[in-house]
Amino acid sequence: MLMVITADTHVPKRARDLPGPLWQAIGDADVVVHAGDWVEPDLLDRLTARSRRLIGVYGNNDGPALRARLPEVARVELAGLKLAVVHETGPRTGREARCARTFGDCDLLVFGHSHIPWDSVAPGGLRLLNPGSPTDRRAQPYATFLTARVTAGRLDRVELHRLPPRPASS
Repeated sequence: MLMVITADTHVPKRARDLPGPLWQAIGDADVVVHAGDWVEPDLLDRLTARSRRLIGVYGNNDGPALRARLPEVARVELAGLKLAVVHETGPRTGREARCARTFGDCDLLVFGHSHIPWDSVAPGGLRLLNPGSPTDRRAQPYATFLTARVTAGRLDRVELHRLPPRPASS
């Protein structure tokens, strides 16, 4: 099962649309995970229409229309892998231990908010992934998203995709 993981898209606030390589990956994916900060419901509608399966949560920049349609935390099982998705996990310091306490019954926690890619393992084996942002890299060298494979309850082939710089506006 191919999974695309994104967050902090901020469309249309930070970009008019998602980058082409991310849309291509979404078209190829079995599951798309979005860890919040969509900004406008239009992107949720378009991702729902183009995805085989979409798992999403709302973020701190998402207003009432998105909060009415998305949960704050999503928990699902994908091919035996127990996945949780949330936008914010709190400060970087102590993140693994804090998340292990809250999501220790899961195999994988996907989160967003920081716009900083993250891949670590918490005490007890919980894997934490943050895809960064495909549209608002902030202080990061690249805009990014993740892909991964889920097979028989295991996550493998996690890959961080660096996106080309957006052309300058004229």
